[in-house]
Amino acid sequence: MLSENAGNLNFETKTVKLNSGYEMPINGIGTYSLLDQECIDSVTEALNRGVRLIDTAYMYHNEEQVGEAVRNSGIPREEIFVTTKLYPNQFADAEAAIDEALAKMDIEYIDLMLLHHPGDGDVEAYKAMEKAVEEKKIRSIGLSNWYVEELEDFLPQVTITPALVQNEIHPYYQENDVIPYIQDLGIVVQGWYPLGGRGHTADLLGDEVISGIAASHGKSSAQVILRWNLQKGVVVIPGSSNPEHIQENTELYDFELTDEEMEQINALDRGEKHDWY
Repeated sequence: MLSENAGNLNFETKTVKLNSGYEMPINGIGTYSLLDQECIDSVTEALNRGVRLIDTAYMYHNEEQVGEAVRNSGIPREEIFVTTKLYPNQFADAEAAIDEALAKMDIEYIDLMLLHHPGDGDVEAYKAMEKAVEEKKIRSIGLSNWYVEELEDFLPQVTITPALVQNEIHPYYQENDVIPYIQDLGIVVQGWYPLGGRGHTADLLGDEVISGIAASHGKSSAQVILRWNLQKGVVVIPGSSNPEHIQENTELYDFELTDEEMEQINALDRGEKHDWY
């Protein structure tokens, strides 16, 4: 059933209120592996189809293109939520890296900045993001690829509680112990690789349990997986350059998975990570 309290996601407004006080859409587009004109076109397509959450990163080499699509969209800046990330090779001079991201995107401010994954100097880099929040360069800050142990070590060393933690989450790697731990801290959980990630998507979308549930709802396997995430309180940012898939990935609010269907998908967990961090 629809869990309105899981992660405090609001299915009517399709947003969640972060602990920083800002509202963030609960479904968006990830831009990993989208480069150059393809990135501009994909983000533009997503914005035209009502998507208002865009996820990029320094290491995706497309911050300029994301910024260009946002600036040229004709949509008021405050209606679009842009996330980017600092990579560990930027931690040593995080202040300059933050300014670099702002300059590349040229969108006035960054809605959410994350540390891409743990690394040397991550606490100092986070403190630089805290300072950027004070300076109104960034509105919210958070972490990516931090799990329970890393969070227990990290959180006592920083002042601003992360607004969001973004980790790999999909039916074959569910993090069922990590998600509630993070949510209980008042931190929103977001899943990357929600459809399994490159090289694994076909296997996941073809899973008999998922495709069976999809058929019973007249939905696609991808829509069922994304809905399953949302009902667990996990914000989703599937990546796509295909206009039909971009549209499909927004149509998640006109059906609901039953408790039994949620349990069937929960039973698919293999602890199978599809990326190294």
